[in-house]
Amino acid sequence: MKRIGLISDTHGLLRPEVTEALGDCCAILHGGDINRQEILDRLSEIAPVHAVRGNNDKEWAEHLPQMLDFTLYGLHVFMTHKKKDLPKNIHDYDLILYGHSHKYEEKTEDGTYLINPGSCGPRRFNQEITMAKLTLDEDGRIAALTRIDIPHQSPGISPEQIRRQDIERVIREIKKGRSVKQIAAATGLGEALSEQICRLYLTHPGVDADGIMTKMGL
Repeated sequence: MKRIGLISDTHGLLRPEVTEALGDCCAILHGGDINRQEILDRLSEIAPVHAVRGNNDKEWAEHLPQMLDFTLYGLHVFMTHKKKDLPKNIHDYDLILYGHSHKYEEKTEDGTYLINPGSCGPRRFNQEITMAKLTLDEDGRIAALTRIDIPHQSPGISPEQIRRQDIERVIREIKKGRSVKQIAAATGLGEALSEQICRLYLTHPGVDADGIMTKMGL
């Protein structure tokens, strides 16, 4: 049996739970909004990666296509970041992967699997953190689709207690390439709050500490 990892909207964050879940996969499909080449580099150490460019993937991602149409282990696959860009005739494909909304979706139509694995990057507000895996049988057919939910940690302090210098420190840590767990440990803000700040910084290019505080309603 073969397993294919389905992820999207990592927004510069590759969680250890994600890399662990992908460990038994022979291919990884990424639905865009990757944000950093380092994410693809790390994923490619696990398995071959097929990725499309999201709306937050800027100059660094010019080599990535906005759409992919290819065959993988006998499956006809189509990938794009936004659902509105899906092909008109979806039944030409065995698997269609998209992202962007950060909300998990799955359905089948006449044998075609349409999947949005949600976001397994920084958490957006109260949305779930999700990804998925496909299992192929010995004949190359889709035998199972498994949704994977990643638990969310509680914050160390409330957003109302945060200071501008706390956000500036998080930004400095992001620029050093630190993970959310490392940032939370270094700042004492807790993983949930650190993750929220990371998400706002990574998904709003050019935003500063004051802009993040405004977006957080502080």
